[in-house]
Amino acid sequence: MPFEKETALRLLDELETRRRELRLEEQKDYLCISICEQKLWHFREASLAFSCRVSTSRAAPSCIPGSFGTPTGLHRVAERIGDGEPCGTVFKGRLSQGFTWENSPQTVCTENLITTRILWLDGLEVGKNRGPGCDTHSRCVYIHGTNQEVAIGRPNSHGCVLLGNADMLSLYDTVPRGSLVWISLG
Repeated sequence: MPFEKETALRLLDELETRRRELRLEEQKDYLCISICEQKLWHFREASLAFSCRVSTSRAAPSCIPGSFGTPTGLHRVAERIGDGEPCGTVFKGRLSQGFTWENSPQTVCTENLITTRILWLDGLEVGKNRGPGCDTHSRCVYIHGTNQEVAIGRPNSHGCVLLGNADMLSLYDTVPRGSLVWISLG
């Protein structure tokens, strides 16, 4: 998969360029997400540590509230939610609902649920994904698990970045709060 590796390294380079432009400190962990490829790469100390398929928004990428688009640009993991909950746990308003999606009422299971763990994103680019009219954090955009794992690899969210539940557990267990996240069209 030489093309995939090229994409991952290009996105890491884009992240680093933007990080320097914004004069942000280097981090140990970086996440790069390609909307076009529907992929996520986790770099730890500049080495690829993990990759997986994702689902971004069904709507066009956007940083505007109410657009249901996945926001682009540089973000950070502002909060980590779900420590100790079972895989597949359903969250509403960032609170565990006390059941997993496999054990949920049928009416709930038909929705695209927030499951397993949540990495709540905070935009770092004022006027693009941070501040009035474009704020990723106030839009409650997350990286999270989903009950609709069969759709992973194609657009299927309302703006968040969706992972399979096992992948979400693996990622969550290794990505600390404050890690930088680059979401790119390419």
